[in-house]
Amino acid sequence: MKSVLYAPLVLSIALASPLASQEVQTPVEATDAVAASAQNWNPADWDLEDSEFTPEAGWVFGKLDNGMRYIIRRNNRPEGTALVRMEFTAAALDEEDDERGYAHYVEHMAFNGSTNVPEGEMIKLLERKGLAFGADTNASTGFEYTQYKLDLPRADEDLLDTSLMLMRETASELLFDEEAVQREKGVILSERRVRNTYALQNLVDSLEFSYPDARIAERLPIGTVETIEAANAEKLRAYWKREYVPASTVLVVVGDFDPAMVEAKIRERFGDWEATASPDQPSAGPVDPGYSGATDIYLDPALTETVTLSRNFPYEDRADTLAERRKNLLRGIGTDIVSRRLNRLVRSEDPPFQGMNFSNSEFFEAGRTLTLAVATEEGGWRRGLETAMDEYRRALLFGVSEAEIAEQVANRRTALEATLANAGTRSNANFLGDAFAIARGDYVPDSPANDLARFEAAVADITTEAVLAAMREDYKEFEDPLIRFTGKTVPEGGAEALRAAVNSAMARAVQPPEMTEMGEFAYTDFGPAGEVVSDMRTEELDIRTLRFANGVRLNLKPTDLSDDRVSVRINVDGGSLLNTRDNPLAVELSGLLVSGGLGEHSRDDLDTILAGRSVGGSFGAGSETFISSQTTTTRDLELQLQLMAAYVSDPGYRPEGLGPWRNGLDDFFARIGRTPGSAFAEGIGPILSDNDPRFTRQPIEAYKALDFAGLDANISDRLETGAIEIAIVGDFEEDDAIRYVAQTFGALPQREEDFRAYEDRRQRAFTDDRRRYTLTHEGEPDQAIIQLVWPTTDDDDWQRTSELEMLSGVARLLLLDKLREELGQTYSPSASASQSNVYDDYGTFSMGAAVDVGDLDATYEAMVEVVEALRSGSVDEDLLQRARQPILESLDNRLKNNGGWMVLVDRAQSRSEDIERYLTAKDRYSAITPEQVRALAVEYLTPAQAVEIRVVPSEEAMAKAQAGADVGG
Repeated sequence: MKSVLYAPLVLSIALASPLASQEVQTPVEATDAVAASAQNWNPADWDLEDSEFTPEAGWVFGKLDNGMRYIIRRNNRPEGTALVRMEFTAAALDEEDDERGYAHYVEHMAFNGSTNVPEGEMIKLLERKGLAFGADTNASTGFEYTQYKLDLPRADEDLLDTSLMLMRETASELLFDEEAVQREKGVILSERRVRNTYALQNLVDSLEFSYPDARIAERLPIGTVETIEAANAEKLRAYWKREYVPASTVLVVVGDFDPAMVEAKIRERFGDWEATASPDQPSAGPVDPGYSGATDIYLDPALTETVTLSRNFPYEDRADTLAERRKNLLRGIGTDIVSRRLNRLVRSEDPPFQGMNFSNSEFFEAGRTLTLAVATEEGGWRRGLETAMDEYRRALLFGVSEAEIAEQVANRRTALEATLANAGTRSNANFLGDAFAIARGDYVPDSPANDLARFEAAVADITTEAVLAAMREDYKEFEDPLIRFTGKTVPEGGAEALRAAVNSAMARAVQPPEMTEMGEFAYTDFGPAGEVVSDMRTEELDIRTLRFANGVRLNLKPTDLSDDRVSVRINVDGGSLLNTRDNPLAVELSGLLVSGGLGEHSRDDLDTILAGRSVGGSFGAGSETFISSQTTTTRDLELQLQLMAAYVSDPGYRPEGLGPWRNGLDDFFARIGRTPGSAFAEGIGPILSDNDPRFTRQPIEAYKALDFAGLDANISDRLETGAIEIAIVGDFEEDDAIRYVAQTFGALPQREEDFRAYEDRRQRAFTDDRRRYTLTHEGEPDQAIIQLVWPTTDDDDWQRTSELEMLSGVARLLLLDKLREELGQTYSPSASASQSNVYDDYGTFSMGAAVDVGDLDATYEAMVEVVEALRSGSVDEDLLQRARQPILESLDNRLKNNGGWMVLVDRAQSRSEDIERYLTAKDRYSAITPEQVRALAVEYLTPAQAVEIRVVPSEEAMAKAQAGADVGG
């Protein structure tokens, strides 16, 4: 058995964005072959012999005579779709020294020609069948596994046959034509260049320091420039033939197919694949448990100040037993309690740290690593370290309270009950995760009913003593730890000061935790229930639309797509349209409104009061409304609406809600421009808008001056009287939902009848200065971006909007052929059309690519060639259909999940035309001709009228690189 179902103590407190959370259901009907239990389950085939569990009914397992394994699961959510995955236990760890990057290189070559699919035809074949490259057709390479992915928009046999054929081609029929290998080399180097950021370099240093003798530190999947440049067809083919063998392969099919049919096709397609011995995968280690006392200081201007303590321990192969799962439950309860304590500290007006990570986790199968990492504002590392160490030691010295355990038990029970209630409508993606837990020999996922039953049987044993004992067993003292400091400047006193501070923190006196009692939720009575004054249904799609006497609108769409899941979205008038040239940051803090809690409860209090309930708060500025959205359960819909109404009617604006945000501002601004992408994102707004402050980053001082008092002044009128439209989609009874809304939002004071027009704020200019702009970045000296942008129009004209989307799809395919396949200059060129539904007559069409700085001129010329091809009528019916079919499949599948329905239900009254727009979309796209695409390109895409933006390394970045080269030389 490879590993175990084991949730290590991992406390990661997310940073607030500086510039802005029962009745048993019957499973899907199974075929006779799988009705009673999992079919053909043999734990020895999956390295799970020591597991005490068996998979739930509905799975089909198999192993061919050649050693290839497969897993099949019938499922109909989303209905009529499927997922196909093929995974090889062959990746970066399997590479020899001179093969580094070859696993990833082979992944790329899988799309570049095989025995039965000529080079360049695989992607085209799939596009014609409705799979978009990148979205539905993809692959990934890691340290241990390489996986090929196809998301089938239709569960029909023809598409399954095509998918299995392509997977077999990848497994045993790749050609590795030398010319194709050399062309793809530029793409590989481009991908490596794009990924080579300060974050990757920090990761490399961390691995080299923490595991100095380990293989993994020299086996990043992207490889090295030297080994990639030295690659040829012979070398890649040798790696592929050695590693891509049946015994290293697992095929997974989850979706709306008869498992017996799928199994027969797998056996027919792969049964004659010749058996070959599977080479053992080398260890990611070694990891030395005795390695301690070392210190590393790693600096980069973009890095947040962080102190990381770690100790390595021997690897433990923990069997997947009931006893081990119970231990894991106890550890997890302790983990969650300490996480709550740390969140209280983060949610303070002056938090001691921005974020914290605390884990005792498996390092592949080579060891275990105990880690405590604290991220702080500049100069705050000592305070953050002491506070974090206090909480760690406090937990191990004094344990946890019964009240804390009760809160976490309630949360876990609710989660398990919700999973059980949704068991019959789990998604394909949900089952895919379970399949690979088995395929990789990790553990055996059980049924939701058994998971809940085991939990309930264990609850009586979740005592304060048991939780403390489990934590003490697993979480050791940081004796003479490894210390790693990252940041912008060397800490005062250097390595010696770091070590002294750690020793001091571990010796500090620690007091028992303080416990507080929580009251009841204060927002259950909003006044007399509102009266419904209008109640209708849309002629198409049967969306029920109501209006209350106070002006609140309600849109309802019950579905059976996901049992016990209800999505709620609230739109309140205003949003980003409240930003003006004079006050461009008017709603900047709106995304933090829920962090300020409610008038009667702090955010932290709410976590305890609402424990065991599937509710949450969110709020933020959309383009023309404030949006609050959440997915809850049928049982908790009433409470969810009460909570949302409370945030609208009585936000707390508590200053601690801004603590983490303020703490992170300096770091956020320090990262601006440290990569080409960041520099481009910062620069494009002011360039296109002629420095309109609404679309331009303001100085850091402007953000530091913001507070909740200002946000209250800017949005209170909208919260008190602005129009409200509520959408509810999912598993609920209409009468219940109407009653809950009547008692909450319907009971609020009178609202404005309609969303305001804001006509004076719907103007956005596109610059008349059409020329080349040059931005600079502080990243690597070979990194660059080029982007061409043209003005178009808004999205009022449905036909034109559809044609522009088709034009962008065709342009992207041509760019892929030209820049990636033919020239090998870039990893992922882009083309997009964006028509505004907010700003009058405003829209953009853009093409872009991340390239080597030396290829900018050649890339520009290639992009102009693509534009001229579009303008000259070079688009044929096949190219157009390849761009069109994924869109048509997406439209067909739009209403197979609650999220797709929500797009239409969201504002079914205030934007009722969106329903007709959707219903007529397929006919519009189907009727678009090559001539229409050509005409649109002629109208909008004149090369001389484009704004050209180039992002190049700054003089400082070039000088830094040269200095490094001189030192290296």
